[in-house]
Amino acid sequence: MTKVVAINGSPNMDKGRTAKLMTPFLDGMRKAGASVELFYAKRLDVKPCTGELHCWNKKPGQCYIDDGMQSLYPKLREADILVLATPVYVPLPGEMQNLINRIVPLMDPALKNRNRRTRARFRSDVKIRKFVLVSTSGWWEIGNFGTVLRIAKELAEDFSVEFAGALLRPHSSWLTEDNPKTKKVLEAARQAGYQLVAKGKISKDLLTVISQPLTSKPKWWH
Repeated sequence: MTKVVAINGSPNMDKGRTAKLMTPFLDGMRKAGASVELFYAKRLDVKPCTGELHCWNKKPGQCYIDDGMQSLYPKLREADILVLATPVYVPLPGEMQNLINRIVPLMDPALKNRNRRTRARFRSDVKIRKFVLVSTSGWWEIGNFGTVLRIAKELAEDFSVEFAGALLRPHSSWLTEDNPKTKKVLEAARQAGYQLVAKGKISKDLLTVISQPLTSKPKWWH
């Protein structure tokens, strides 16, 4: 059975628009037979990394900071797919940035040069092989995801795992029940989750539906 760990970094947790997009995505993964566990970065109350690399040099693979990450580390080690969900801030909510930094104990410090970049990889006891981004933005253009998307792809490279795709929802305030396109977007997210587990990848057509315009460009944008 495919094991999925999903982390929602939105400060609004299950009440936010990021959760609205991720919920059907995770439902689709469950329908395809995956075991899915969802965590909220805010609820984990993750403290910042102190940058001492204690987890690399003194006690490899172990973080000495005693907080919610200690309960998350075993889950991450056993997961096949990691889903990180976040709204676009500048660039990420603080809780999400703390959590990403604290994944370092799961990385092997045996660094290598790949395509003229220093890269690491997960330790041998970490099973994650795919990484997915789910993100929402209040601004109109898809281009506003540029920095967050770049961070996600860089993480996948640093972890030496496959970046399996990004569900991006611009002008997410229009993802409302009275918008006739909302149902299509959420259904596409559900199908994307199913596809990822059942077929190992998400079709570009589904990702396009998820990111489709929900309203015309505002007058000031022109």
